[in-house]
Amino acid sequence: MGAASGERAAEIGFDEFMKVDIRVGTVVSAEPFPEARKPAIRLAIDFGDPIGIRKSSAQITVHYRPEDLVGRQVVAVVNFPPRQIGPMMSEVLTLGVPDANGAVVLLQPSLAVPNGGRMF
Repeated sequence: MGAASGERAAEIGFDEFMKVDIRVGTVVSAEPFPEARKPAIRLAIDFGDPIGIRKSSAQITVHYRPEDLVGRQVVAVVNFPPRQIGPMMSEVLTLGVPDANGAVVLLQPSLAVPNGGRMF
């Protein structure tokens, strides 16, 4: 199961952590994604220049409705290889943490910040 199940992940060095490019972006469109195996929402997220708009499939239907996501800032890993999710290619991994029941709660900055800002 690993760290996702609550277990502590293996220790890594700082240089390894810095290889993961985690950026903030603003959701510019969100729509239901019924073709996904688990309930999901298809997102288009603007990370600003030079990354631009990237697509993501996120299993966030318990706490979020597509119409409430547009304009919201989110945090995502932008340097994983694209992954096929049903009929779409997911280009970034939108980050969240589980609530008490295991449903995803999105990570987001506590204040508005410029799109594309890298987490450090």
